[in-house]
Amino acid sequence: MKPLKLIGLALGATVALSTAALADDITIAVAGPMTGTESAFGRQMKNGAEMAVEQLNASGGVLGKKLALDSEDDACDPKQARSVAEKIAGAGIPFVAGHYCSSSSIPASEAYADGNVLQITPASTNPLFTERKLWNVARVCGRDDQQGAVAAAYIAKNFKGKNIAILNDKTTYGKGLADETKKALNKAGVTEKLYESYNKGDKDFNAIVSRLKRENIDLVYVGGYHQEAGLILRQMRDQGLKTILMAGDAMADKEYASITGPAGEGTLFTFGPDPRKKPTAASIVEKFKAKNIDPEGYTLYTYAAIQVWSQAAKKAGTTDPKKVMDAIKAGSWDTVIGKLEYDAKGDIKQLDYVVYKWDANGNYAELNPKGS
Repeated sequence: MKPLKLIGLALGATVALSTAALADDITIAVAGPMTGTESAFGRQMKNGAEMAVEQLNASGGVLGKKLALDSEDDACDPKQARSVAEKIAGAGIPFVAGHYCSSSSIPASEAYADGNVLQITPASTNPLFTERKLWNVARVCGRDDQQGAVAAAYIAKNFKGKNIAILNDKTTYGKGLADETKKALNKAGVTEKLYESYNKGDKDFNAIVSRLKRENIDLVYVGGYHQEAGLILRQMRDQGLKTILMAGDAMADKEYASITGPAGEGTLFTFGPDPRKKPTAASIVEKFKAKNIDPEGYTLYTYAAIQVWSQAAKKAGTTDPKKVMDAIKAGSWDTVIGKLEYDAKGDIKQLDYVVYKWDANGNYAELNPKGS
């Protein structure tokens, strides 16, 4: 069975990548949820990767060769992510920008490590991703223990003496983020009145909302994704609750506002400082706008992941994944999200999380990081 599986993977990869191979390009990959409930973020990642490849090729490529981009869909499913990783490794691709969901990035990273592929995730924030001493993993985003601490500090300051509830969707990302926020809240002397879980993909939250109502919850922190958070918000408003909803970086897409409508006004979430407003991103943001693309959420983070890899490959003089990773951890890299440096685990040293707030028009803006 094993030889047949390898042959099948190789044939699939050969068909998908034949054009790039004939052109003698360097093929890199972007992998994320191109379909499914998190496809809005897959589109962000693909937009960022395509623009990065376009700009690099316009400036001469990498090591004298043009780049070709292979886009893979994991649908935020761990098994599909592992299959995607095996396909990418089987095709001899040296680098992947991916994945989005931590529950996909973590199992995929093991296949990439075995298959000699360097992986930089633009979006997976679970600490476990970089805590397993794998040689091949890095990220350009922060970690849940960082954003959980920021969320907790904001709640402790702005909702002192109020009733707090914490929900999670049982996923690697959602539960991990909820647990880190709870830990930081408890350390700050705040004890939540309610801690509950639900299943990702649920539509009916009326039972949970009824509990929030009975407990007079002032703020509910949701460790989960924007679809379910949007439905929770709507169903709270349907039951007459004015409870504030706060969540993590999975809210950084305007699809949330399409779920909630004007009722989403006042929703809070944590995310890195908006790269669209940084001088380092100004020229690239204009190029996105010329294509009628808003480079929100993880678009520029994906662009930055490819920048880190391409600059490190040039410095190393090779696309050999292990040598490029050594270069990444030894250097500093100029990206659209700012200058990045790495620790030995593959985590960046610079990113700070801040709090954002949605308005009634379906837009979000950064609050004062110390609260407002």
